[in-house]
Amino acid sequence: MTIESVPSASDPLAGQPHRIVERDGVRYTLLGTAHVSRASVDAVRAAIAGGRYDAVAVELDPQRMQALTQPDAMAKMDLIKVLREDKAALFAAHLGLAAYQRRLAEQLGIEPGAELKVAATDAQARGLPMHLIDRDVGLTFKRASQRLGWWGRAKLGGGLLAGMFVDEKLGEEDIEKLKEGDILEAAFGEFASDTPALYDTVISERDRYMAARLRESAAQRPDAITPYEILAVVGAGHLQGLAGHLQTEQAEPAAIRAGLESVRQKSSIPWFTLILAAFVLGGFAWGFWRGGFDVGAELMLQWVLVTGGLGALGCAIAGGHPLSIAAAFLASPLTPLHPALASGTVSALVEATLRKPTYADFMALRDDVQTLKGWWRNRVARVLLNFFLTSLGTAIGVWTGGLRMLGKLIG
Repeated sequence: MTIESVPSASDPLAGQPHRIVERDGVRYTLLGTAHVSRASVDAVRAAIAGGRYDAVAVELDPQRMQALTQPDAMAKMDLIKVLREDKAALFAAHLGLAAYQRRLAEQLGIEPGAELKVAATDAQARGLPMHLIDRDVGLTFKRASQRLGWWGRAKLGGGLLAGMFVDEKLGEEDIEKLKEGDILEAAFGEFASDTPALYDTVISERDRYMAARLRESAAQRPDAITPYEILAVVGAGHLQGLAGHLQTEQAEPAAIRAGLESVRQKSSIPWFTLILAAFVLGGFAWGFWRGGFDVGAELMLQWVLVTGGLGALGCAIAGGHPLSIAAAFLASPLTPLHPALASGTVSALVEATLRKPTYADFMALRDDVQTLKGWWRNRVARVLLNFFLTSLGTAIGVWTGGLRMLGKLIG
């Protein structure tokens, strides 16, 4: 049952968007907040101080909670582990989101998500159970990426990357959207509203996910407390969807959550790599068979120089160490033959090992990535730049070298 209450003027919910849903002996008060509003911060603080609620839930996942409450947590990150686990792109996406939030904080004078931080810290200070109900932002990025296709992923990645450099101030219309919407949706800009798959993953799926997590949280309540009161602090854009799912959803919460956390696994058979490797090796063999040693050797040398040269060039543009450039040159011709030898990962690992990022680099990272010069000055950012530009150079080299080889064989 959804209750549309009209709070008195002294009630902390007065003037704030909210919904109240009662189900299974639990009363859920959904407080819709603006992630860039001091009024929302005050409302959350007053609601918790009133002592009415038995538990508090917030629209955060552990990673975002850590970013809000432990600003130096990034300095403890193992960058080499990030590279080895092939999470460089995800790490860069987090940086894009962080840079966007930093610009908001500078323009509006309030940290985005401050009301969520207050909800979590005030609940803990009062000894109330505190539940993080949002889906891991990494899973949201992955599920969105899988649904977009390669061109959509390129546009999304380009938008996030541009967000790190562009220092454009938000207009009044954009600020009003932020007050009504969701920080992740806002970070993706117009691309979110124009792309149904992205909107569904970033907004609709999370509505259902958070409703399931709220029901799981309620199941942990002491049996003697009836009704059990939970205050859920979420972005105003989630109110309608969240209330609807809380009221009508019948499936088991664990099953819902498992389905919304699943990520489609890549095929165990790397078909593209196998086809590309067969083309390259087959081209070498064809050259030796039809043209003899000279033609075969020329094809191999051409492949090494084109792929290795462009991969090394990308690394050099990124300001890579000479040994990182050498690693890129050696790995690039082999990248199409074996995924474990990805040139961007190899050169970035060498770079991170030879020029190990310092504590100061991590602490300055969010500021440095907002300027072009900062990407080359900051060692963490330079490792990421190394990864992306080396990978880009290798990809161009593979296509260029492949077309030249094909021309040579059919010429």
